[in-house]
Amino acid sequence: MGDVISSHLDEGKRGMITARTRAVLDEFGKVYEQQYAVALFNSVRFEIEGGGGPQSQLLHRKDPLKDKSIFSGGLYQYLEENKKWRNRFLYVAESYNISFYENKQAHDRGLQPKGIINCAGYKALSSMEEYLELINSSLPGLKAKANSSPFLKTTTRFPLILWHPYARHHFFCVMTEKEQKKWHAVFQDCVRHSNNGLSDDYTVLTPAFTDSLRLYRQSKGHYGTWDMMCGEPPQILANLVMETLHPELRDLIVPRLKGKTQQRQRNWMLISDAVYRQVLSQTRARYEALVQVCEGQRPLMEASLRTDMDQIITSKEHVFGKIRALVSPKAEQLKRTNVQPYINSILEALMEPTSRGFSEVRDTFFRELVAVSKNTLNDGGKKKMAEHMDRISMLAFHPVKMQSAYEKVEQLSLEGLQQRFDVSGQSVFVHRAQILMREQMDNAVYTFEQLLKQSLDASGGEDLCKTIQRCQDRVLKKYDYDSSTVRKKFFREALLQIIIPHMLKQLSPSFTTDLPKFQELIFEDFSRFILVENVFEEVVLQSVIKDIKMAVKEAAVQRRHNLFRDSIVLTNSDPNLHLLGENTIDWEGQLSGVETRDNTDGQNKKRRQIVSMIQLEGMPLLPYESCLEVPGVEGIPEENEGQDEDPGSSDEPCTPTESASIKNPESPDSVQEIRALINPVVEVVVPNSEKENPLLTNGTVELEEVEEVTTRIKEVKENVSAIESAIQEIEIAVQENDSELLAVDSDVEIAQPSTDSKPHNYDDSGFQSPSNEAAEEEVSQPITEQLDAEGDAADPDHIVVAL
Repeated sequence: MGDVISSHLDEGKRGMITARTRAVLDEFGKVYEQQYAVALFNSVRFEIEGGGGPQSQLLHRKDPLKDKSIFSGGLYQYLEENKKWRNRFLYVAESYNISFYENKQAHDRGLQPKGIINCAGYKALSSMEEYLELINSSLPGLKAKANSSPFLKTTTRFPLILWHPYARHHFFCVMTEKEQKKWHAVFQDCVRHSNNGLSDDYTVLTPAFTDSLRLYRQSKGHYGTWDMMCGEPPQILANLVMETLHPELRDLIVPRLKGKTQQRQRNWMLISDAVYRQVLSQTRARYEALVQVCEGQRPLMEASLRTDMDQIITSKEHVFGKIRALVSPKAEQLKRTNVQPYINSILEALMEPTSRGFSEVRDTFFRELVAVSKNTLNDGGKKKMAEHMDRISMLAFHPVKMQSAYEKVEQLSLEGLQQRFDVSGQSVFVHRAQILMREQMDNAVYTFEQLLKQSLDASGGEDLCKTIQRCQDRVLKKYDYDSSTVRKKFFREALLQIIIPHMLKQLSPSFTTDLPKFQELIFEDFSRFILVENVFEEVVLQSVIKDIKMAVKEAAVQRRHNLFRDSIVLTNSDPNLHLLGENTIDWEGQLSGVETRDNTDGQNKKRRQIVSMIQLEGMPLLPYESCLEVPGVEGIPEENEGQDEDPGSSDEPCTPTESASIKNPESPDSVQEIRALINPVVEVVVPNSEKENPLLTNGTVELEEVEEVTTRIKEVKENVSAIESAIQEIEIAVQENDSELLAVDSDVEIAQPSTDSKPHNYDDSGFQSPSNEAAEEEVSQPITEQLDAEGDAADPDHIVVAL
C-alpha cells in the first residue's frame, strides 16, 4: 500500500498539492477577512435593534446527550493494511464520531481507539451494488465490467460501507439482517449530524465563513447548493480544494496505474485518501491562523461599530437605494419569466415529503406515550413507568425509532428543477429537514417530561394514566404549532437557497462593471462594514422575498399540509413552564419519592446507551448476535424486539408436573434446561422398596407419595433431640472402653448412599440444588441410635431409625 502511494505521489506532486492548497486558501482568506467585518456589523446591529420570530411553545433542552452514547457493538471491519477482516468493537459517542477498538475490553479500560471516523461528507451504504455504482461514477475512465467481481469480497451477506468522494472508505460486515438495519440507521444518523452545517451559536464566525465560501465559489462560476459543504470549516475547505484538484490528479495518475480494473480502483482510492489527508492538514492550520487574526481585530472593530452604528446604517441604506434603482427592473423581469412560474412546483416538491415526515414524528411520539399509559395500567407499578420514561427521554436520538419519519423526507425529489436552478442535489434539504424533525421530537419529549413532573408534584402521583393523557394532549397542541412554524421557515429558506443563486447567476454578468462605482458612495471609515457585493445580493433577495412568503402563506391555507395560518398566534398557556431551569429528571427517584444522588465528580460514571441490542434477562441470544453490552445500559427492549424469539424461552418457571415429565436429562444445551438447573424442582429419594413406593421411569415419585415422605421427614426432625442424646451416650460408652475403641474407628462408618440409587437432581452438567442436598442428607443417612447394655460397640446392622 505504501509503495503505491509513494510511487505515484512523489515530492514533485506533493509540492504541487501544497502550492495549489495555499493558493486557494490565500484567495479565500481575503474574502473571509472582508466578510468577517460584515458579519460582525450584522451581529452587533441585531443585538442593538433586536428582533426574532414567534416564540416557540415547546421547551428546548440545551444538552440532551449529556452522559449518553448513541450505540456500540462488535462487527467485522476490513483492514486495508493486511487485507483481512477482523472483529472490532465500535463505539458511537454523543459527538457522533465512530471510534473502533481492538475489542470491548480495550474500550472499557479506557485505551486509545485504533481509529476515529468523522462521518462528514460520507454516505452510508448497505449493499455492494450501491458502492460499485458510486465507484464507477467517480472514476469515469475506469469502470469495471457489469459481471466482474468486486475488488472486495465481504465475509457475510450483510455489508455496511462508508463512502467518501475523496477520503478513505470503511467496510464493515455483520451476521444478521437485524444488525445491519440498526447499524445502517446509526451510520446514517452520524452522517446526518455531521452534514448538518455549522453551528448557529457562533453569530460572527458562522455567517462569515458561509458567505465567504459562497462568494468564492460564485467567483469561480459555481452557483447553487453544494453537497460537500459538510463538517467543520477545515473539512469544508479541504473539499473546496479537492473540488478542482481531485479531477486534475485523477486524469494525471489513473492512466499510469497498473493491474486489473479492480486493483486500479483500489489503488486510486488509497492515493486519493493520501492527498485528502495532506490537504486537510494544511486547511486546518491555515484556517485556525486566519480566525486568530480576525478575532484579534474584533475589539477595535466592535468599538467602532457601537460608536458609529447610526451613521453606518444610514450610509448602507443610501447605497442600497441606489443599487436597487439600477437592478430592480431587470430583477423584476427575470422573476416574472423564470421564477414565479416555478415557485409553487418547487414548494409542492418540498412540502409533501416534509409534512409527511413531521406528521410521522407526531405519530411516533403519540404511539410511545400510549404504550407508556398501557404498560402503566397493566403493570400497575411506578418502577415500570420509570423505565419507560427513561427510554422515551432519548426518543429523538434513537435513529431506529426515528427511521420511519426520516424515510418520509428521503422521498423528496427535485427532478426537473436541478438543471434549471443549478441544484446539485436534494441531500442538503433532506438532511436539514431531518435535523429539524429530530429537534422538534426532542422538544416535545422534554416539554412532556416537565409537564408530567409538574403534574405529579401537584397530584402526588395519583391516577398516572389520566395525568399522562392530559400532558400528552397539551404537548401535541404545542407540537402542532411549533412544527408548523419550523416547516414554514424551512420552506422559505429552501426556496431562497434554490432561487437566489439562479437569479444571481443571471444578473451578475449585467452589473459586473457598474457595481464597483457604488463603493465611492461609502465613507472610508465605513467601507469595511459595507460591501457592494453584499448589498447587491440583498437587493436581489428583496425582489423575490415577498413572492416566496406569499406562496408559503397560501400553502398554509391548504389543510392537507397541516400548517397554521400566519394570523394564528398561540399565546403561551404555560407561563410557569418557561421559568424552569435546565434539569434532567430522575424518573426512578421521582416516581418512588426517593432522591438519588448524582455523581457530581463525573468519575466512574457510565454512559447510558440510547440504541440497545441487549436481550432481556433469561431470553436467548440471537444467532450470531455480535453486538455487545455497554456498561450502564438498562435491559429495555426496542420495538418488536423479542417477539419472534423461541417460545420456549419464556421466563415462567416450570411446574413440578412439567419437570416430572422430562425424561433422561442430558447436558444443559438449551436456555430452558439451564433455567431448570438454576431453579430446580425438589425431588425426594424414598429408601423403600419399589412395591411400596413405585417410582416413575425417570426415578421420581408421584406427588401424593412426595407429600407422605415430607410428613415423615418432619417426624424425623421432631426426634432430633432424642437422637442427639443417644449419640452423647455412645461417645461416653466409647471413652469407657478404650480397648474396643479401635474396632469402632475402623469398622463403624456413616453409611453412604448406594451407588445404584441415582439422585434425581444430578445430571451431566454437575449442577445440583442446595435445597435438595439438604433433603437427601436427612432422608438417606442412617443414624446410630444406641449401644448394647454391656457398652460394646454396636453393630451398624442392628441400628434402627423409626420413621
